[in-house]
Amino acid sequence: MAYKNLVIVESPSKAKTIEKYLGRNYKVVASLGHIRDLPKSKMGVDVENDYEPHYISIRGKGDTIKNLKKYAKKAERVYLASDPDREGEAIAWHVSHILGLDPKDKNRVTFNEITKDTVKNAFKEPRSIDMDLVDAQQARRIMDRLVGYSISPLLWKKVKKGLSAGRVQSIALKIIIDRENEIKAFKPEEYWTIDSQFKKGTYKFDASFYGLNGKKLALSNEDAAKDILQRIKPRANFDITKVTKRERKRFPQAPFTTSSLQQEAVRRLNFRTRKTMMVAQQLYEGINLGGRQGSVGLITYMRTDSTRVSHIARHEASEFLHANYGEEYAALKIRKTKNPEGAQDAHEAIRPSSVKRTPKSLEGVLNKDQMKLYKLVWSRFLASQMTPAILDTMAVTIEQNGVTYRANGSKMKFAGFTKVYDAPGNQDKKDNMLPDLVEGDHVKLVKNDPNQHFTQPPARYSEATLIKTLEENGVGRPSTYAPTIETIQRRYYVRLITKRFEPTELGEIVNKIIVEFFPDIVNIDFTAGLENDLDSIEEGKTKWIKVVDEFYQPFEKEVTSAESKIEKVQIKDELAGFNCDICGAPMVIKLGRYGKFYACSRFPDCRNTKAIVKEIGVVCPTCHKGQVVERKSKKNRIFYGCSRYPECDFVTWDKPVGRDCPKDGHYLVEKKIKGGKQVICPNGDYEEAVQK
Repeated sequence: MAYKNLVIVESPSKAKTIEKYLGRNYKVVASLGHIRDLPKSKMGVDVENDYEPHYISIRGKGDTIKNLKKYAKKAERVYLASDPDREGEAIAWHVSHILGLDPKDKNRVTFNEITKDTVKNAFKEPRSIDMDLVDAQQARRIMDRLVGYSISPLLWKKVKKGLSAGRVQSIALKIIIDRENEIKAFKPEEYWTIDSQFKKGTYKFDASFYGLNGKKLALSNEDAAKDILQRIKPRANFDITKVTKRERKRFPQAPFTTSSLQQEAVRRLNFRTRKTMMVAQQLYEGINLGGRQGSVGLITYMRTDSTRVSHIARHEASEFLHANYGEEYAALKIRKTKNPEGAQDAHEAIRPSSVKRTPKSLEGVLNKDQMKLYKLVWSRFLASQMTPAILDTMAVTIEQNGVTYRANGSKMKFAGFTKVYDAPGNQDKKDNMLPDLVEGDHVKLVKNDPNQHFTQPPARYSEATLIKTLEENGVGRPSTYAPTIETIQRRYYVRLITKRFEPTELGEIVNKIIVEFFPDIVNIDFTAGLENDLDSIEEGKTKWIKVVDEFYQPFEKEVTSAESKIEKVQIKDELAGFNCDICGAPMVIKLGRYGKFYACSRFPDCRNTKAIVKEIGVVCPTCHKGQVVERKSKKNRIFYGCSRYPECDFVTWDKPVGRDCPKDGHYLVEKKIKGGKQVICPNGDYEEAVQK
């Protein structure tokens, strides 16, 4: 088919969506991401010649480059329409180099959402490639290469092969290890609470001990709690000494940024960060809605640190709210939200390309994961344009003989934005109202419930809290969070256990070396400062060579010093306690890239290896010979199987408990549920009480 214009984007799905909008004079093809990069086999940066990068065509991209050149030769004009960020600008620049285009030509097209009007309007105003954006991306790539290809060989030489170090990943690892050290050093402290029940007439309500004579008092031990209880006269009335009633407003959150979307998808949808970005990319690039609509981009660009929303989107949301919820739910004036410190504000917040395209209207079109994420984005954005929720609250102070209790109650007066979107845990909360009380009223004590507690150590980081911490400290940018988290897991520096990061022995060894010999790399302020320097390059205020040079000169001295000072780390093999079943030599426990495993001590003469599995003390319910062992899937999820595999193929996600169902004789399993664990029969005919 004849065409005048060639448009080059990154992905085939994006190409398909855009080609539909542009018509027959345009052919849209995909570069499939980057086509040039620094070589893997060497540094690829000439530090003696202004850090000149040596780019080569990426292996395996030969056919793609050949096709791009063939299509470009036939076209009168070539447009570069990769994503609207530093990475996308760099891809456009590399493609222009491969095709021999002039970067100063106005052939660069960007759009924040892939909808017909937005795409067509973008092609009316093409621009030249923004070299400031390219230079910012290039500076990041070169600094990361200088760090990785300087420290990694040291780690190979001094620790073991296959290790790596990077700027942002080293900070993330240190944050996780610092938290682990806090947990190890934590000393729990005892404290007590007294939760009580009171009644006025027949109406019962809960209150908690506050203090003595109106002053807050902490109960540090059982004796302190008993002293309070002895002061109370059980049959005497308690006095209501203070009642405060007021109306409280709860305001909606801002629409999503990349970071807040990743965090919320972890909490609400149980999505890993990588999965969130993959599904968001699908929604942005276009989903085939069928019929005349064809392929449509459903959300705006998903790599952003801004909460800004266009006037057009605000107006459409207001119209939608008036038509579907009523004018009382549409905010007349949207609260101003502050972008995170250091935000580039290059793009809008993540929002639906049209709020009129409701999740319900897309049922049967989106797959399960796409629907979950789209619904999250759609409802968060719509809620951000709504009025606040209004609650009637009541706070009561209750006293007798100097002992002070406090009770709080609330009732939803107007749902506001919560009709569409509410914080996790709040959706199912019922109104917690107190009886109609006034100062001077008397109430009766029904019961006291003193409880012992211990202070808890800080929690290990989840994906959500790690991203939040990196963002709060100005480390990394929207596009870096997912690959950073993936890298430290892939290198086996950390493990994700019950959705929380725990450092491995290997991670602690690497962190110790980097902290001691490369302190700037793991200095949060230093790394955040580099991010600001990269932003400055993007804004055209600073030259990239200057930023790289100021970073590299002191770093190079640290590398030279470290080469002579780092002592070789011996990761000793532990004896496994049994012999190799092939040659009879002792088996040892080795530390590999993916964790510990059993290996023959005669390696490489004998290459026998075995996975380390944990027995749970239950005989296999299928073959009745082997033991049930705990294993891990490729995605690090725990499952249970027979130790005699592959002779016995018993496998289950839930932990067998070693008992049979009294109803049908099927083996029972322990299932984790909200609030604890429960023993059930997988056939669904039997279940036991929940164990908290």
